Amino acid sequence: MEIRSERPADPLDIFTVWLGEAEAAEPHDANAMALSTVGEDGMPSCRMVLLKGYDAQGFVFYTNFESRKGRQLLATPRAALLFHWKSLRRQVRIEGAVSPVSAEEADDYFASRPRQSQIGAWASQQSRPLEGRYELEKRVVLFGAKYAIGTVPRPPYWSGFRLIPRLIEFWQDGAFRLHDRLVYSRAAEGWTTERLYP
Repeated sequence: MEIRSERPADPLDIFTVWLGEAEAAEPHDANAMALSTVGEDGMPSCRMVLLKGYDAQGFVFYTNFESRKGRQLLATPRAALLFHWKSLRRQVRIEGAVSPVSAEEADDYFASRPRQSQIGAWASQQSRPLEGRYELEKRVVLFGAKYAIGTVPRPPYWSGFRLIPRLIEFWQDGAFRLHDRLVYSRAAEGWTTERLYP
């Protein structure tokens, strides 16, 4: 979908097409996105996470609530996302408020993960100091033994967030830096759009 000539009423129409094309073109993790949060000191913090679902309600990712990003999102529930698909010369910026997903959603997604990833969620004290790799491997063995039989339960500190977009900007590379930028802003009656100079 070329944003130079098209402007659908719903920005998810573009996002769905672009993500599908990225999944066909990108060799790894087309759903990777930069997540920016704000710390208690007001400084921004950015890292890569994976998009695990999206719909009209928002964009969902999962994490340890006791991690740095988890603590920041709980304290300041606003964030920005950036998808950059270099091979397609496109990017999507999204800004908005965040809220935790329901326990049912988190349970369902956790149950769909590979068993070793489930064990890893128990073993990793995410964002805390680690003396060495052996310490982490020892915790993996410990929790692997603890949950050797049956279902691995979701840790109480592990869940997801949904970013509810108030702004979505689509950017497409153009010759001689004459890029195309299309911005959707949420309004009471739906979405408004405007084009920006590159």
